[in-house]
Amino acid sequence: MFEQIMGLPVHVLVVHAVVVFVPLLAVLSIAYVALPRFRSRLDWAVLGAAVVAPVTAWVAVESGERLTDVFTARGLQGPIVDQIFEHSRYGDLLFRYTLPLGIGAIALLAVTSGHPRLPKLPSWLTPALSVVVVALAAASLVYVYLTGHSGAEAVWGNTL
Repeated sequence: MFEQIMGLPVHVLVVHAVVVFVPLLAVLSIAYVALPRFRSRLDWAVLGAAVVAPVTAWVAVESGERLTDVFTARGLQGPIVDQIFEHSRYGDLLFRYTLPLGIGAIALLAVTSGHPRLPKLPSWLTPALSVVVVALAAASLVYVYLTGHSGAEAVWGNTL
């Protein structure tokens, strides 16, 4: 499942979705926190990105592990191996920030929804959750950059 699609490595295809959806989730989440007037216009977009971004990040990690297995089975050696493992570490961290960001964004949506079925929540919960979401969004943006840059260096840095 995580190895190939139509002869192309899944990892090479899915990383493009990660580069789109993780920053989109981060920016939408920050906008949701910073612009309460527009929450009713952002809520469905935040919800969609909160589901899609962690899924794409997880698929990228899993497919990257399969691709790394292929490279190591073929006896790949040299500095490129260190670059691949650095990229892999960044990718793992990206997923570890993106998943809680998605969960936190969904929790923030629920807390601020004003839905009558939600019990009365403490007044400090929304600001605290907002700080957590913004911090996770910032960390996700940093790690999507570091992961993408290290992957590009591993693929293209040696050929230029």
